[in-house]
Amino acid sequence: MLKFRLMTGVQSLVMISILLLTACGATPAELTPTLNPDQIRTEAVATFSSALTLTALAAPSDTPIPTLTPAPTFPPLATSTAGTPFVSGPTIAPTTGCYGLAFVSDVTIPDNTAVTPGQTFTKTWRVRNTGTCVWDAGFKFAFVSGDAMGGTTQTLAASVAAGTEFNVSVPMTAPTNKSGAVQGYWRMSTAAGQFFGDQVYVLVVVGGTAATSTGTSTSSGATATPTPSATPTATPT
Repeated sequence: MLKFRLMTGVQSLVMISILLLTACGATPAELTPTLNPDQIRTEAVATFSSALTLTALAAPSDTPIPTLTPAPTFPPLATSTAGTPFVSGPTIAPTTGCYGLAFVSDVTIPDNTAVTPGQTFTKTWRVRNTGTCVWDAGFKFAFVSGDAMGGTTQTLAASVAAGTEFNVSVPMTAPTNKSGAVQGYWRMSTAAGQFFGDQVYVLVVVGGTAATSTGTSTSSGATATPTPSATPTATPT
């Protein structure tokens, strides 16, 4: 149908051209145009292509217009309220919380005992388990400061019940390179090495005479009357 319209348009243009030339006095020979078939086909194709272009521009597009998606709405961030306490996890009690030790008395080598350089002796303390837990075998009695005088860590060979008093002993040797008062501090610990309770000490006078004792073998200075009790054996380690 479109091709037919194009051919009709071309013929109309030819007839109008002939009429115009006749009106201007042209001869019949001049009024007869010489038409090249190839030229007619070229003009028809060009006209047909232009018509197709106009038709394509005028035709509606099948591509839908994209729909805009609204941005997601995020909830507002929570704000802290003044005065609201931070809730923490459960508090774990220290391992040594149920353990305690108190000095009772010096069993041997009281404070300021005179010793000679190189003299060997055994220092024994009476102490009490003042905690609520049993001291298990394997607990240690160890040197912490001062002069150890050759003493080594002692390990409990038997358990000690709460409230029980017992003797703990450490073999020692008086130093040969010192004179005068020599002191060393010792303390009980769990098998894992966590110290607890009072620390006790030994105080001797090397190369001199015994002096009057001015204190007791505990850092707190507390004293107590010893009572009979079982004495577990401490083995050196």
